[in-house]
Amino acid sequence: MAVIHRTTLSPTKLELLTTWLPTRPWYAGPTRPSLVRSGGFRLDDPQGEVGIEFMVATDTSGAEPVPYFVPLTYRSAALAGAEDAFIGMTTHGVLGKRWVYDGCHDPVLVAQLFALLDGRAEPQAQSVSDTPDRTITHSGTGSPLGVAAARATDDPTGTYLTTRDVTLRVNRLLRPAADGPEGARGYVSGPWRTPEDAEVRGVFAELRTP
Repeated sequence: MAVIHRTTLSPTKLELLTTWLPTRPWYAGPTRPSLVRSGGFRLDDPQGEVGIEFMVATDTSGAEPVPYFVPLTYRSAALAGAEDAFIGMTTHGVLGKRWVYDGCHDPVLVAQLFALLDGRAEPQAQSVSDTPDRTITHSGTGSPLGVAAARATDDPTGTYLTTRDVTLRVNRLLRPAADGPEGARGYVSGPWRTPEDAEVRGVFAELRTP
């Protein structure tokens, strides 16, 4: 399981996201965001090489707060062919330089997200080492999903990971909702906290037939 280091990042994750989010087609704000971390979870890379985090970051710059779901990967070197998914570089106090990517375009995160849906991966606490996150609800097909040819597409409604058999929609703008979206073959949902420190839940990703 991944080890969570109590150390510094420079620039911080939120500083990187403040610059990157407005470049995304699903970003809803009219101005530069003001972000706070509101929740999330992690998954483990079976090879132990890539950090995998699913962050909820809330933009508080507008009249109403807007929570975003941002899958992230952290690598020790650049990911070839993923220039469009590059968020920025940061220096980790223990691990040194880290290349940060939009995880929906990183094959390691995509594989583990599908593994979560078919029961081969377990969600981990965002900020505590070796601790399963029991607040994350996930339901899927119960059988392995082929993801070798998964293609990621961004549009104003979110990010779509499409294979020959299924489409996984990653909901980038979050809204409070009940678990188990109607008509979905599988889903991942979980909690985050509002700026008023209330806990709400919503659907992070939903699996459907193309």
